Amino acid sequence: MTPKLAALLPDLAPWRSSRDFRLLWTQGLVTYLGSVMALIALPLQIKDLTGSPLAVGAMGAVELVPLVVFGLYGGALADAVDRRKVIVLTEAGLGLLAAVLLVNALLPSPLLWPLYVVAGGVAALAGLQRPALDSLLARIVPHDQLAAAAALNALRWQAGAIAGPALAGLVVAYAGNVPAYATTVVCFCLSVLMCRRLSSVPPVEHAAKPSLRGIAEGARYAWSRPVLLGTYAIDLSAMFFAFPNTIFPFLADELDADWSLGLMYSAGAVGSLLVSLTSGWVSRTQRHGLLVVFGAAGWGLAMAAAGWTSQVWLVLVCLGLAGAGDMLSGLGRSTIWNQTIPDRLRGRLAGIEVLSYSVGPQLGQVRAGAMAGWTGARPAIWTGGLACVAAVGMLTVALPRLVSYDARTDEDAARRRADEEAGPRARDTTGSGREDTDPTALTPGPGGESG
Repeated sequence: MTPKLAALLPDLAPWRSSRDFRLLWTQGLVTYLGSVMALIALPLQIKDLTGSPLAVGAMGAVELVPLVVFGLYGGALADAVDRRKVIVLTEAGLGLLAAVLLVNALLPSPLLWPLYVVAGGVAALAGLQRPALDSLLARIVPHDQLAAAAALNALRWQAGAIAGPALAGLVVAYAGNVPAYATTVVCFCLSVLMCRRLSSVPPVEHAAKPSLRGIAEGARYAWSRPVLLGTYAIDLSAMFFAFPNTIFPFLADELDADWSLGLMYSAGAVGSLLVSLTSGWVSRTQRHGLLVVFGAAGWGLAMAAAGWTSQVWLVLVCLGLAGAGDMLSGLGRSTIWNQTIPDRLRGRLAGIEVLSYSVGPQLGQVRAGAMAGWTGARPAIWTGGLACVAAVGMLTVALPRLVSYDARTDEDAARRRADEEAGPRARDTTGSGREDTDPTALTPGPGGESG
């Protein structure tokens, strides 16, 4: 293998250096393969019971409030308790909700309302869990390996996202909802067993109990950092305007290609995978804000093209290109978050991150479902893609610090790197420093930008 080709391959340093990273990576793959079965079966079941795009899109509305409330609380909880316990308990709860779907599907006449109840419950538990999961990475992986870890995590997701939807589409189409939900239950049982093997991740010394004041402290920190604010705003806009996954069943109907539904769900992951398999360069990149901006704009353009064309194979190609753009943007966001946020606030900021990359898709489902009911699936997709590009352009102008972000010179990244080099004790005592406790430290950096 030539040196140039080897340099493009994923950096496996986090896999070699951290047992917990290997365990979490494997657990995440099992969980995703199980979850995607329900992800495909649930909207299809609602479609079969109601025949309404709005009823399918309403899942986003049902999930929104629990996700916001429990996502913010989950961030504060992750800073105050052992993150391993949060992950284990919420994973077990998700498995129980999957069992409810299975029992409902076994009824002679499955009920509609339990599907929405479970969707809301899943959103609540995911809101509690994701901050603990996301804030764990910076504790188990060295600072200089965070970008490589983000790429490997994305590779895991893509492996599941390619095989999972295609397999789930076949299972649901030919075997029904019961085998799909049963697979979800089994996968969550395996995941809980693996999560129990993770090392304990106690909170930093003198960690504050979860409270509204603590949540507000994290929000003030995020608001005072234009770079962080830009990552949240761009991701929210991209997902709100250009996340049409919930109406893929109706798009497949309009294209007279029911066989393509599973491929539509997995096409984006194919594009993401191509980026991940050539992600060796990410470890050498310092301008991660550019990845966020260009990746989100590319996502919007590709979605607009997917909605415009009437050829199903071109739709799949465009969805693949959209996935590649989303992957670039996601790598940039994840790396910036892990490089700049102090460990004492990591859980609370992870809660805000959950909102940025989860609330957008939920609202996007509502937007796409409502507009598809009015104009049809294809116009709902292409207009959303164009609106995404316009929103990214306006946010780039409003928050130029995101575009100019450089990990070598950014003050927050330098401070976080110094804490990592000083060792665990320095991270545990960060809370006594001015940067995290003095309100005057929560002001914008040089450049004068504000939220």
